[in-house]
Amino acid sequence: MKLSLSILLLFTSSSIWAQTPSAALPAALPALAPFPLQSEGALSIKRDVQPLRPFTVVGPRGAVLGQQDGSYEAWIFPRKILSNMRITAQVKDYPVPIDVNEHAATIDVQPDHTTITFSHANFTVREILFAPQHAPSGAGALVFYQIEAVRPMDLTFRFTSEMRPMWPALADDHPSPEWVRTGDSGFYVLHMTTPDHAAAIAMPGATPGIMSPYQERPKTYPLEFILHFDPARDFGKRFPLLMATSESAADSGNIALANKLQALQSSFGTMFSETRNHYSSFLSERLSIETPDSNLDEAFRWAELAIDQLQVETTPSHSETALVAGFYSSGDSSRPGFGWYFGRDALWTLYAVDSYGDFALARKQLEFLMKRQSAEGKIPHEWSQMADLLDWEKTPYAYASAVATLLFLMAIEDYLRVSGDRAFIQSHWDSIERAWKFTTSHDSDGDGIYENTEGTGWVESWPPGMPHQEIYLAALDQQASIAMSALAASVGRKDVAEQAHTRGQHVGTQIDKEYLLPDGFYAFSRNADGSTDSSPTIYPAVADWDGSFKLAHPQPMLTRWASNEFSTDWGTRDLSPRVSFYDPISYHQGTVWPLFTGWAAMSEYRNKRSLSAYAHVMQNADLTWAQDLGAVTELLSGEFFAPLGRSSSHQLWSSAMVVSPIMRGLFGIEWDASQATLFVSPQLPAEWDHAKLHHLQIGHTVLDLQVKRQGNALVVRAVEASRERTLLRSHTPGASFANGILQMPLPAVEVGISHGLPDAGSSTRQMKVLDQVESANSLMLKLSAPAQSHQILLLRINDAKARVTIDGAEKNAAGQTALQKLQVDFGAGDGYVEKTVTVKW
Repeated sequence: MKLSLSILLLFTSSSIWAQTPSAALPAALPALAPFPLQSEGALSIKRDVQPLRPFTVVGPRGAVLGQQDGSYEAWIFPRKILSNMRITAQVKDYPVPIDVNEHAATIDVQPDHTTITFSHANFTVREILFAPQHAPSGAGALVFYQIEAVRPMDLTFRFTSEMRPMWPALADDHPSPEWVRTGDSGFYVLHMTTPDHAAAIAMPGATPGIMSPYQERPKTYPLEFILHFDPARDFGKRFPLLMATSESAADSGNIALANKLQALQSSFGTMFSETRNHYSSFLSERLSIETPDSNLDEAFRWAELAIDQLQVETTPSHSETALVAGFYSSGDSSRPGFGWYFGRDALWTLYAVDSYGDFALARKQLEFLMKRQSAEGKIPHEWSQMADLLDWEKTPYAYASAVATLLFLMAIEDYLRVSGDRAFIQSHWDSIERAWKFTTSHDSDGDGIYENTEGTGWVESWPPGMPHQEIYLAALDQQASIAMSALAASVGRKDVAEQAHTRGQHVGTQIDKEYLLPDGFYAFSRNADGSTDSSPTIYPAVADWDGSFKLAHPQPMLTRWASNEFSTDWGTRDLSPRVSFYDPISYHQGTVWPLFTGWAAMSEYRNKRSLSAYAHVMQNADLTWAQDLGAVTELLSGEFFAPLGRSSSHQLWSSAMVVSPIMRGLFGIEWDASQATLFVSPQLPAEWDHAKLHHLQIGHTVLDLQVKRQGNALVVRAVEASRERTLLRSHTPGASFANGILQMPLPAVEVGISHGLPDAGSSTRQMKVLDQVESANSLMLKLSAPAQSHQILLLRINDAKARVTIDGAEKNAAGQTALQKLQVDFGAGDGYVEKTVTVKW
C-alpha cells in the first residue's frame, strides 16, 4: 500500500497536536464513580514491598506485568502498549521532587486485583490493577489510582510508548504519539506507520507532559500524564489509566478511539465487579482442602487461581480461550515470559484442572490442541498469540516437541476417567486415533518405542549431544499406550484397546531391559547404536505419573533423588551435580523446576516414601509466597535459593505441581467415573489428625470428603447425599467400605518431619529422608543431614497400648501425648552424613 507524502509526515512525526475539532469528540472523561473494592473474607496475600520482585495481573485479553515498586508494562494482547510506568510527585510548597515508586510500602494480592500502596508523609497513593474477565474488544488489563494528600500536588505518570506485537512478529515500527485535547484534559493516540493499528491512553483530568514539536531535533521522550491533585477538591476520586486499541483501520480514528475510552470509563466499575464475582464464584464452586496447615490450604487455592488466570483468548477473533504457559515482564523485548500457548505445558496442567473439576476448561484446552493437530496427527508444541496474524506453521516452533502427542493421549484419558464424559471421546475419536497412529509409526530403530526423531523430548539442548531416545519420552510412551487402551475400550474399539495394551506392556519391558544401569539408576537416554547416556537425572520419575506403570527397580534412584545430591531445600534438580556438565544456573543441566519437584513427589508417594514426598510437596506449596505472590515460579538455581533472572514468575505447570501431588499423592485420590467409584489412599503427615476435601467432583457428582484419625484407623466419609451414589475404595492394605464409610488401618507409630523454605540466597542445609521402610512392627528411616547438626522428628503414637522403642534418636520431651518430638544427632564428618533411626513396637 502506498501512502501520500502528507500521510507519511503525519505518521512519522515525533508528536503532533490533534486537528480533530473538539466538538466532534466525546466530552472530557471524569474520574470514576465509587464502587466496592473487595468482599469480606477475600483470599489475600499482603506483604511489605520487595521492590525488585515481580507481580503479574493477567486476564483473558491483557496483562500488567511489573515489579513491587509499582513500575509496570501493560499489554492488550497481543501487543505491549506501554512500559516503564513510574510516578513522581511535586508537592505544593515542598521544594523536593519525590520519586513515588521509591515509597512503595505494601503489596496486597487478591484473586481479582492487586494493590500497591505508596506511603509518604504528605500522601498515600494506591495503585490498583486488575484484568477484566469480560473486557470489551480492544481492551485488556486496567489500572486505577486512589490518592490522599495533605497538600495539593502534581503527580507525573511517565511511561514509554511501545505498541510492540508479541514475539515472534516483527516489531520494527515505532508509535508516533498525538495528544488529543478534550476540554481541560485529553488522551494520547499512538499511531503506527500504517493505519491498521493504533492505541489510545487516557487519565481523566490529566494534562500532557513533554510533547516535542515536529520542528525540534529528533529525540525520543517518555510520555507523561500530569495530574493536578487538590485534596479539597479531589478527595475520594479514583483516577483510571484507560487503554484501548484499534483492530482495523476503520476504528483507528481519534473519534472511534475516544468512544472506546469513554465506554471503558463508563463500564469500569461493572468490569471490576464482574471480575470480583468471577473469582468469588470460582472459590466457592471449585475444590478446596481444609487441613491443620492453613498455609497449605491457601497455597492450594492460589495454585488453582494461578492456573485459571492463565486462560487467554486467541487474537484477533477472540473466538477461543486456552492456557498460556506463563508470564514475566518482557523488559526491552517483546516476549512476556512464555505468554503464548504451549501444548505440553497445558497437558501436564490438565491433571490439576481435572482434579479441581473444571471440566469445561479441560475440554476447551483439548479442543484447542485438536484444532491445530497436524494432518499426520501430531499435537502442537507451541502456538504464538500472533499465530493467526502470520504463517505460524511454517516456523520451526509449532511442532518442535515430540512429547505433546503422548501427553495428549494421557491427558484426554485422565479427563475421561475423572469426568466420565465418553461422548467427548466419541466425538473426537478421529483426532485421538490420528495421534495414536502418529506415535506408533515413528520408530526408526525397531525397538517399539517413540523417539526424539520427531522433536525434542524434554531437553532442548544437551552437551553430550541431543538424545536419540530419552527415558522421559519412553516412560510417557508406555503410559500413553495404556491410556489409549482405555480410550479405545470406552468407545468399543476392542481391537485398538488390545493393541495399545500390548504395546504398553512391551514398552515397559523394553525400558527395564534397555535403560537400567549396573549402579541401579536408569539411563537418561539411549543412542541409536544401543549405547546409553548414563547421566543421573530426575526424568525417570515421570514413569510413576499416572499410576499405570512402575519401573522394576526404582529404589536406588528414589534414595538418590531424596538426598542432597538431587534435593535442595527448595526443590529437586534435574541433573546430578556429579555430572561433568552440571550447571546450576543453566536451563536444562542442574536447575530446580517445581515441575521436577512435582514429578519426584508423585513417584515417592506411589513408592510409599511419603516423608520425602511431603517435603517436596511443601517446597512447591511454600513457593506461593516466595516471589510473584500467589503464583509459583518456573525455575530456580540449583545451588542457591533464588529464581533465575528470566524465570517466568507466574508459571502454569509450576502451580499445577501444587495441586496434582496433593490430590493424587498425599490424598491418594483416583477417579473412576464410569463406575461411580472414588479411590482414596491417603498418606497424611503424622501431625495431621484430620482433613477435608470440599467440592470434589467425579462425573456429575460433587461431594465432600472428611478424613479423620480414630484410634488405629483412618476413617473417610463422603458427606452430602451423593455418598449413596459414589463407592469409596482404597489401595491401602486392609481397607474396608461399609455403610458409606471407608476405614483404613493405621500403623501403631508414625513419624513426621517439619518443612519450610530457607532464607533467600541459602544453600541446601535441611535434613533429607533417604529411605522409609515399614513393616508390621517397625519403621526404619535412613536420614541425611549436615555433620554435627541436631534434627527434630515428630513421633505419633496411634496405639496407646504399644510399647515403643527407639534406636538412633532420643525423645526431646517427656510424656505420652499422641505427638512427641525426637531429636536426631548427626555425627562428625564433612558435608552431609547419614544416620538410621528405627522405631519398633
